[in-house]
Amino acid sequence: MSATTTTAETAEPAPVHAESLARLLVAGERPPRPNALRTSLTFGWRAMLKIKHVPEQLFDVTAFPIMMVLMYTYLFGGALAGSPTQYLQYLLPGILVMSVVMITMYTGVSVNTDIEKGVFDRFRSLPIWRPSTMVGYLLGDALRYTIASIVMLAVGLLMGFRPDGGFMGVAAGVLLLLVFSFAFSWVWTMFGLLLRTEKSVMGVSMMVLFPLTFLSDIFVRPETMPGWLQAFVNNNPVTHVAAAVRGLMQGSWPSMEIAWSLGWAALLIAVFGPVTMRLYNRK
Repeated sequence: MSATTTTAETAEPAPVHAESLARLLVAGERPPRPNALRTSLTFGWRAMLKIKHVPEQLFDVTAFPIMMVLMYTYLFGGALAGSPTQYLQYLLPGILVMSVVMITMYTGVSVNTDIEKGVFDRFRSLPIWRPSTMVGYLLGDALRYTIASIVMLAVGLLMGFRPDGGFMGVAAGVLLLLVFSFAFSWVWTMFGLLLRTEKSVMGVSMMVLFPLTFLSDIFVRPETMPGWLQAFVNNNPVTHVAAAVRGLMQGSWPSMEIAWSLGWAALLIAVFGPVTMRLYNRK
C-alpha cells in the first residue's frame, strides 16, 4: 500500500516548455478566417435551428396573421366598402405589411434573451466579422416574415383576394416588404441591446409599433382624416410601404412609393445599424 502511494505521489507531469508548446500550436496550417457572408449565413442558420427546436415561435406568423385577416375583413368590410370581398382587395396588402412589421420586434426580444443567457460573450470572442451575429438574426427572421406573407396571401386568396398584378406583382410586393422589415428590425436589435429585460423590449416595441401601424392607410384612405392627422399618415413610413405593396399587387408599380420605401429602409440601416454595433461592442 505504501509503495503504491509513494509511486502515485512521486509521479508528476512532465514540464511543458514554451518552445514546444509554440511548435505544437503552429504545427498545422491555420484554417482561413471566415468571411462576412459565411458567418452571417451561419448565424442565420442558427436562428432557423431555434425555430426547428421551438416550433411554437411560428405561432405569431401563422395564427396571428390569419386572425387579423378574418377579423378586420368581416368586421369592417361591410361598413367601409359595402362587402367584405371588395374591402379585402384594399385591406389585405396593408394587413400583410402590418403583421410582418409587428413581428419584427421579436428580433430584439431574441437578442435580449441571448444576452441574458451569456451567449453573446462567446460570440464576441470568436475571430469573425462583428456585425455577422446581428445580421444572422435578421436573416433568420426573414424566413419568419416570408412564412407570414405566404400564410396571409393563401388565406386572402381563399377569401376572394384577386391581385391584378399577378404573380410578379405579388412577389415584388413581398420582396419590398422583406427589405423594409430587414431594415426596420435594426431598431429592435438596438432596443434588445439597450434594455435590460425582454419584457421591456416588448413594451417599448408596442409603444412604437401601434402608432406607426394604426395611424396609416392600412385600414382606410387618409382623405377622410383631419388635416393634422393626414400630415402624419402621409409621412409615415408604414404608409409608404403599404401603398407601395398595394400598388405592386394591383399591377400599378408606384415608383414614388417604392422609392420612399427603399429610402426609409436605407435610412433605418444607416442610423440604427451603427448605433446597434456600437452598443454591441460596448455591452
